[in-house]
Amino acid sequence: MKQFRRNYSDPNRGPTGKGVAKYQALKHTCQVCPSKMKCCPKADARKITREEHEDARQVARKIAETKQYVISMRLKKKVEMLFAHLKRILGLGRLRLRDPSRDHGYAMTLPGTACSASDEFLLAATAQNLRKLAKTFPAPQQTRKA
Repeated sequence: MKQFRRNYSDPNRGPTGKGVAKYQALKHTCQVCPSKMKCCPKADARKITREEHEDARQVARKIAETKQYVISMRLKKKVEMLFAHLKRILGLGRLRLRDPSRDHGYAMTLPGTACSASDEFLLAATAQNLRKLAKTFPAPQQTRKA
């Protein structure tokens, strides 16, 4: 049975695409270089391709090695877990109320009016904070009557 494989070649990807700089050393320069056997043993000259955004990637790699980055990733994990809890457990994947006129938090103060999206999120955040607060206090001991 023959397997069919699609050709996903994209002219904008890889070393032949746009946004890629190609550098090639002169042949006579490489031939006299003492490091040629380590650098390019089978080629006549060294060829280097460098993508357009490689400088930004290098900056990001350097930032990722810092202590502040490790701390921020640890804090980000806590915040992301809170948002995941809001979305999955409390069902806040989508805001149900999107009235722009009530988006300043005044809806709960007016009697007989619906909540806005900001009020809905405020209530969900309050529920999370109450859950955290409840975890800090020990559960009350119930006494059994015989």
